[in-house]
Amino acid sequence: MRKTNIILFDGICNFCNDSVNFIIDHDPKKKFKFAALQSEVGRQLLRSLGQDPDKMDSIVLIEKGKVFKKSTAALKVARYLSAPWPLAYGFLIVPVFIRNLVYDWIARNRYKWFGKREQCRMPNEEEKQRFLGENF
Repeated sequence: MRKTNIILFDGICNFCNDSVNFIIDHDPKKKFKFAALQSEVGRQLLRSLGQDPDKMDSIVLIEKGKVFKKSTAALKVARYLSAPWPLAYGFLIVPVFIRNLVYDWIARNRYKWFGKREQCRMPNEEEKQRFLGENF
């Protein structure tokens, strides 16, 4: 399996797109590649890892061939970011059902609070190498 850490995100969610921008800005070692959950490459990746892309609506981290979702994915991403964000990784000690209660509450309201786009995010020229293309 690829050694690249891949983040799959909801490409039409403004909050999710802002989160991708935040990660890009705080990922100086360029540890992550990105694809929208709705993209064909994102859907193919999920299928190849035994996940149903039609049932996926949260952030997904693919790290060393393993799939992490929701709060676990977000916290694992944080450990790779510039300081002080790796400190958030310590929240993994909180039981997953508690973490995901908060995650799910935000996820349920993300379109209402932050809005959504008509189409998936398109990377600018500088970001293009960070996004997976159809030939991945």
